[in-house]
Amino acid sequence: MIFGKLLPREGNFFALFNQHAEHTVTAVHAFADMVKHYADPALRERYNRAVDDAEGAADSVTLEVNRILHQTFITPIDREQIHSLINTMDDVADLLQDAAEAMSLYDIRVMTDHIVRLTDLCVRCVERQKTAVAMLDQVGRAQTAAAALKICAEIDQLEGEADKVLHNAMSKLFREEPDVREVIKLKAIYELLETVTDRSDDVAKLIEGVILENS
Repeated sequence: MIFGKLLPREGNFFALFNQHAEHTVTAVHAFADMVKHYADPALRERYNRAVDDAEGAADSVTLEVNRILHQTFITPIDREQIHSLINTMDDVADLLQDAAEAMSLYDIRVMTDHIVRLTDLCVRCVERQKTAVAMLDQVGRAQTAAAALKICAEIDQLEGEADKVLHNAMSKLFREEPDVREVIKLKAIYELLETVTDRSDDVAKLIEGVILENS
């Protein structure tokens, strides 16, 4: 009994998940602002830096979660679930930074309708991801678990919409764009943005797993 009391317990994992989700929402909103104001070089650079800053803050939270995880014997949910969840959440933030950086490196000049639509879907996925993550510490309650599962299903639907937008974007790109360089550049951006929704859906599936095991 005394030994059990001395073991490191729990750690503030749920609060850290919420912090990470908040930084990712900041990143996706900054990315959306960059797309919206892309014609203004000064604003574009400002929002690009904001994406970088938010991604860096999210990275710090990921490192802290993994550090605490190694020091904590008794965790509130399965250790592998904690590890997979925080690192998949971090993938979302990383991909947003990658997309912003790629736009600059590839010298994207104009925001296409498909970039705008995919960005909107990314925003909606990440916002719902934050809401679902905030419910994790209460999934033992049936009502909260049901609400979280509903949000996860919405993320899955949004990811499906992003798939369709990507397919339409690729079809239009290969049929109508004569410049091979533009095809290569835009294809990369489209795929990065669609992958943001993929990873957000992966987060949702991990949350569903936590709910099913703990509710």
